[in-house]
Amino acid sequence: MQQYVVLQVTLKEKFIGTGSKNLSELENVINDQAAKGYRLHTITTASAQSSGFGGGDRIQATLVFEKI
Repeated sequence: MQQYVVLQVTLKEKFIGTGSKNLSELENVINDQAAKGYRLHTITTASAQSSGFGGGDRIQATLVFEKI
């Protein structure tokens, strides 16, 4: 029987410029699951604009890991 783990990571876009401020957080989540014997099976994203004080868009990444 296959085992899966589903996690979500919110990536915060930089207020000025392009790219994510916390891309290393996504990398850490992937590496943590790999250390537990899981591989990244699927990743999907959804974006939302932020009107808060911090500005910048948010990208919600949903990651599905499969036990190997």
